[in-house]
Amino acid sequence: MSLDIAPAVPAAAARRTDFAALEAEYGARNYKPFEVVLTRGEGVFVWDVDGVRYLDCLSAYSAVNQGHCHPRIIEALTAQAQRLTLTSRAFRNDQLGLFYEEICQLTGSHAVLPMNTGAEAVESALKVARKWGYEVKGVPSGLAEIVVCDGNFHGRTVSVVSFSTDPTARSGFGPFTPGFRVVPFGDAAALEAAIGPNTVAVLIEPIQGEAGVIVPPRGYLARVREACTRQDVILILDEIQTGLGRTGALLAEAHEGVEADLTLVGKALSGGVHPVSAVLSNREVLGVLNPGEHGSTFGGNPLACAVARMALKVLVDEGMIENAARQGRRLMEGLRQIASDHVREVRGRGLMIGLELHPEAGGARRFGEALKARGLLCKETHDHTLRIAPPLVITSDQVDWALEQFAAVLA
Repeated sequence: MSLDIAPAVPAAAARRTDFAALEAEYGARNYKPFEVVLTRGEGVFVWDVDGVRYLDCLSAYSAVNQGHCHPRIIEALTAQAQRLTLTSRAFRNDQLGLFYEEICQLTGSHAVLPMNTGAEAVESALKVARKWGYEVKGVPSGLAEIVVCDGNFHGRTVSVVSFSTDPTARSGFGPFTPGFRVVPFGDAAALEAAIGPNTVAVLIEPIQGEAGVIVPPRGYLARVREACTRQDVILILDEIQTGLGRTGALLAEAHEGVEADLTLVGKALSGGVHPVSAVLSNREVLGVLNPGEHGSTFGGNPLACAVARMALKVLVDEGMIENAARQGRRLMEGLRQIASDHVREVRGRGLMIGLELHPEAGGARRFGEALKARGLLCKETHDHTLRIAPPLVITSDQVDWALEQFAAVLA
């Protein structure tokens, strides 16, 4: 099957090197990107500066669930940008309340705290959980504990890397914030045993993305929810990557029929065109915040709210969540049928898929480079796993073409 995707040919060296040289000369060297310089995107495709087209199977780490430059989201962005972009929360604007109403009705939430980035949403949840613990649960001041899981990824702030188990994320950034207890991911018994009298919250990802798309055992979230309820502990689910359709459900928590006390969303909340995140909750938990105790100059700005409202609307109107479930099954089944001695495991849910290679395969990055040469972009994580997450608008023909490229490279 052919989708008329031009094979990636060596770029005009001068053009590509100019961009790479500028980054090397002036930028902090905290990323190691593939040598491709992208300049345009539409739907599932991106183009480099030489006009070569690629099928995007990363979606900016699930920020572009609705596809690149979705026309309805871009229209909402440009229309609002010409009216009003920022007021700060010192004044009200005519988009914030509508955003609150629409996201609450869609997710079944009762209260919303708007922020900008995923890391800000996580930090906000940590603060809210601690304040709730002191004021509502009665934990002695300064002793609040939050249980987290090994292999977690919740951002890059000092407090978040304080409970990371990734040496690269932690090395050189101490001293660290206390008050966290780490347990194995997917082990509900170990998590429950870690809950003590000063535990105020449990923070977990329904599926660990950065760790390599690690899916916990079936029933895990339900057991964690039950333990939190029984022991009067807030359950915080970080759905910044898993939420908003990525796993074939609006929120990944729906796969086990649970509801978190605090649900964190971001990334695809704007369709990838503006930083928007939110803490979703019930009124009891978010109700501990009073004016002046927490905020953000840009959080809840009218431009972000207008974009988020449309990003949520197209997700539902255009059946992207159902398509993620359908195409995810097709893609995962196809990957599992590829005959290759390199593949150790294919796992995931919906269009959030990890393809883990045997260590002796030589690392996942070289396979990512080979896929790039065939017009498909994805990225390695933790050395031996390819993370595969195309936009939720991908079609069956595009999935089949992608499978052909994976089969050729993995062979």
